[in-house]
Amino acid sequence: MNKIYMFEKNDYIKQKVIIVAAILKFKNQEQVKNEINELNYLAQTLGAKVIKIFVQNIKNKNPRTFIGKGKIEEIKKFIILKKIKIAIFNENLSPSQFKNIEQLFKSQVVDRTKVILDIFYKRAKTSYAKTQIKLAQYKYCLSKLPKLWTHLEKQRGGIGCRGPGESEIETDRRNIRTSIKKLQNQIQLIDKQLETQRKHRKHIIRISLLGYTNVGKSTLMNVLSNANVYVENKFFSTVDTTVRKIKLRNKIFLVSDTVGFITNLPHQLRTSFKSTLYEMKESDLLIHLIDINKNSFIKDITCVENILLELGIKICTTKKLLKVFNKIDKCNNLNTTKYFIYKKYGKKILFVSAIKTHNIELLNQKICYLTAYSELILR
Repeated sequence: MNKIYMFEKNDYIKQKVIIVAAILKFKNQEQVKNEINELNYLAQTLGAKVIKIFVQNIKNKNPRTFIGKGKIEEIKKFIILKKIKIAIFNENLSPSQFKNIEQLFKSQVVDRTKVILDIFYKRAKTSYAKTQIKLAQYKYCLSKLPKLWTHLEKQRGGIGCRGPGESEIETDRRNIRTSIKKLQNQIQLIDKQLETQRKHRKHIIRISLLGYTNVGKSTLMNVLSNANVYVENKFFSTVDTTVRKIKLRNKIFLVSDTVGFITNLPHQLRTSFKSTLYEMKESDLLIHLIDINKNSFIKDITCVENILLELGIKICTTKKLLKVFNKIDKCNNLNTTKYFIYKKYGKKILFVSAIKTHNIELLNQKICYLTAYSELILR
């Protein structure tokens, strides 16, 4: 099998990269700007050095190169001049677009999905998370398979015959599908084990921390449970679901720190991590943590709520949810921002600083109040 299937951890370390983005007619500039900033941060999380960002306004995607010929030539000259190793596209590319762009750039081309998969691969610690990410990687490879065998494109068979390249693709397709089936069976087995564990703790009130990536969920988990969950100021510093037992006012709770969400979370990961995010469906209370300092926090909230709906979690009708705005210690215009948030979301919210432990006692009180009914049912 082609070695490109292997997701190397050090592919991006200290590599000079560029980011390429397009403003399509159905997107606005502010939306694309947020996506670019996010992708820039994702690349840095992998250790890459972003040299330049190229943006082009286009009405429709170019079927061959995604962006226009003029911009392709401009980028090509820059890549040669600066000896760029990797070009990261903000949008997902088709196999033919990958092939055509790499031939023109003479450098590695990756898309947004590949970058996110690489981060998950790097961050996964438990065997369960690693299995889920391998499954997502194989599904991604299967969708890009024609691109992976471009080195055999000149080898052709005779009339009515198949060339070596085509045979290799079919062989790899079968191998990948076999691997996908094997990984799916492994995940099903682990899911059954986790389901048994959940049944054993049904008598305990459960809380899930959720939110956009890098909003401080792991930090809040440490504060609530006095645990030592890994914390880093990077996207997806943890991709494993961590469950800790906490005690508030002589009551025992189980708190789970779920994987962070992100705009355009790859479909492969959404499918693979549905079982991990199942913790939220079983929780008595969801705490939606939000970074109050991000200009795009409203879009982040919408992103999280959309994924919850996709998972079948209906807020207010089947699940209690508390919005908690974090990092107030870093907010320059706190009073003005609070006024705006109260006006938009009402009074059923909290403002905290997990790292400075501001208003954590108030959060504890709110947790006890909102789960009081669940406690009566469990009795």
